[in-house]
Amino acid sequence: MSDKGNKTRQEIVIKALDLFSIKGYYNTSIGDIMAATGLTKGGLYGHFGSKEAIWEASYEEAEKVWERTVFTGLREIEDPLERLCCLIDNVMRDYLGKNAFPGGCFFLNMIVELSGQSEEMKNRIWRGYKGFVRLMASWLKDAERKGVIRPGLDHGEISTFIEIVQNGAAALYGATKDPQVWQITARQLRSYLEQYRV
Repeated sequence: MSDKGNKTRQEIVIKALDLFSIKGYYNTSIGDIMAATGLTKGGLYGHFGSKEAIWEASYEEAEKVWERTVFTGLREIEDPLERLCCLIDNVMRDYLGKNAFPGGCFFLNMIVELSGQSEEMKNRIWRGYKGFVRLMASWLKDAERKGVIRPGLDHGEISTFIEIVQNGAAALYGATKDPQVWQITARQLRSYLEQYRV
């Protein structure tokens, strides 16, 4: 594909991602995407064969945005518990608080909308959530191995709880844009984790 073609494709993805974030998948029409990009239907379908294909590409872009945002500055943190606390701060402050997507948390919005509508699309998001939980659990396991936290904790359950709380905060912050939602969540999750420190 030419540089111009790649640029056009990327513009479609970015504009569609914003639309899906704000309006949802089903309320975003091909006409909306055409209007946002200035492309004709033929121009749009020259890059993507369907609206679902546009969503797939937008989902991949959303993952990149999320990863760049939440993993910033974590590699150099050796203490696995502190790394996890900083990850939570990044999610709350930089992903939610700085409105990485105009409609709020793209992944939460999509999984809620797509449940019961498209199991395949919903399951793709759910796999991402489970992968994130496994990552957090692996850091807790590492913290236990290094003697940073008490032994015998259920790392999977703790990580799942963190993910549940973060998504609750994402829903409330998305609805209210009240910064206290993410600020309190970040502080309380840090306090929750610190209670396990040796």
